[in-house]
Amino acid sequence: MLFLAKQGIAFRGHCEGEGSSNQGNLLECVQLLSKFDPFLQQYNAPANATYLSPSSQNDFIKCSSSLLTSRIRDEVREAKMFSIMADEAKDGNTEQLAVCVRYVFQERIRERFLCLRRLGGYDAESITNALEEVLGSHGIDGLKVVAQSYDGAAVMSGSVRGVQTRFREKHPEAIYVHCYAHELNLVLCHTCKAIPEASFFFDMLESLYSCFSTSIKSHDQLVAVQKELNIERRELVQISSTRWSCQVNSINALLRNFPAVIASLQMLNTPIAVGLLSKLSKRTTVYLLVVIQRLLGITEGFHRFLQGTSIDLARAVQFKSAIHDTLVSQRTEQVAEELYEVTKQLCSDHNLPEPSPAPRRKQRRMDDFVVEASTGSGSDLLNDSECLKQGLFFPCIDRMINELGHRFSTVAGELMDGIQACHPASKSFLCLQSLEKLATHYHIQLVPEEVLVAKSFLSRKDPDSIPDTLSVFKLLDSMMFPSLRAILQVALTIPVSSCSCERSFSALRRLHTWLRSTMGQERLNELAVLSIERELVGDITEDEVIDEFARLKSRRHTLILPPTAK
Repeated sequence: MLFLAKQGIAFRGHCEGEGSSNQGNLLECVQLLSKFDPFLQQYNAPANATYLSPSSQNDFIKCSSSLLTSRIRDEVREAKMFSIMADEAKDGNTEQLAVCVRYVFQERIRERFLCLRRLGGYDAESITNALEEVLGSHGIDGLKVVAQSYDGAAVMSGSVRGVQTRFREKHPEAIYVHCYAHELNLVLCHTCKAIPEASFFFDMLESLYSCFSTSIKSHDQLVAVQKELNIERRELVQISSTRWSCQVNSINALLRNFPAVIASLQMLNTPIAVGLLSKLSKRTTVYLLVVIQRLLGITEGFHRFLQGTSIDLARAVQFKSAIHDTLVSQRTEQVAEELYEVTKQLCSDHNLPEPSPAPRRKQRRMDDFVVEASTGSGSDLLNDSECLKQGLFFPCIDRMINELGHRFSTVAGELMDGIQACHPASKSFLCLQSLEKLATHYHIQLVPEEVLVAKSFLSRKDPDSIPDTLSVFKLLDSMMFPSLRAILQVALTIPVSSCSCERSFSALRRLHTWLRSTMGQERLNELAVLSIERELVGDITEDEVIDEFARLKSRRHTLILPPTAK
């Protein structure tokens, strides 16, 4: 049962009778094990106590999940402080709230999944009450909550009556951190959607993917051309409607397949293929392909970094600043000319037609009308270097720089200074004034002498051995630097993103399939805990599960052996 739960595999079959050819994964596994286990070959279970019934399965799942969550609770209690992360997702006709916690345990940053909670209401009060109930049911509601991290939806981030404001009424120290992964997504989304040509460009990419994925004939044609041109077989990548930072994968896939895509569209010669070929052959489209690949390539590493669970806020802010400075340095005439030369070379290599200098004539039938909206063709940009630079490159990079500048700033300046003072790469590392502001917010009595001694102690270490806040935390002894370590622990406990919650929804899709659509909420939550926190499942012993199973309710047989018999 633990194996099936950890792997996210269904337990039961449609028909579990003795004459069934498929009795479900659990019973089939038991029969498989009995072929190799002498005890199971000889054992005949009493008819009233096989412990293979659906109710016994639910009890075993419940006991295993309870043991796992109790370990998480004990770790949080030992840490004495934690941060909460939450996110919502639709599951069929219900709204699920995934709740995770972040804390420091045994000198490691941990982000653990607590539970899935079905929401009865979608307003801020209902969500806040659900969060409080989760903390209370897990016995950690009395501990210090350092921070809270959600997405930027108004119901979650509202500064008047949003979840973060209501939650802080009971936990005043819990600062709100807008998920940095969502912030980066909004930066790229708003950048691309603010430029009409860029918006049409991504629509074209989506149409191109649909052309070669929905039609078997078109897909086979692309594969045949790749083989003929001796190009490694690669599929086009679908545009992501929620993660704009992943659009670079779609652009890279198109560039790697560019000659095969052009040749395939020419051979297909269908109305859709002709239209896509016409759009793809434009100098404006190729220029956007090169420009957006450069801009998204700069942020791609930051997107991967934000998916980690052991990252700290100070390092994330430093990386964001580095990306901002990089984009500013790219806004030059030289880079614009370089991108235009790459575009010209790409067009030349694939025999794309030179742009026509003749302006597009207005249709006579529209002479008596004033058109205020786009009719699908977009604006006609001239195709020389200067027009493309002023009309596409500079607007795109300016909007991205502006978006990066005013986002990622949900934490108050004084507290952010204190968090930065905990990072060894910061210019204000171990600045007493900055640390005191952070200590005051979290009611920590900072001893100034500890900071002085810590500076001298760390100055004797190799700078390469202390790259981040966690390294500093590990080097400082808890007996010698108790108050400074407490502040460092606070800085490490503050989350950067709520990606752990989003990953739990990926597990939810594997668990709650159409074959398991009748699963109840309690069983779904318990299986989600066992599947998501599979790392901890290996620490649960069979004896612990059996003991918990025996204590759950009265059983027909005595399952707990006396201490001398164990």
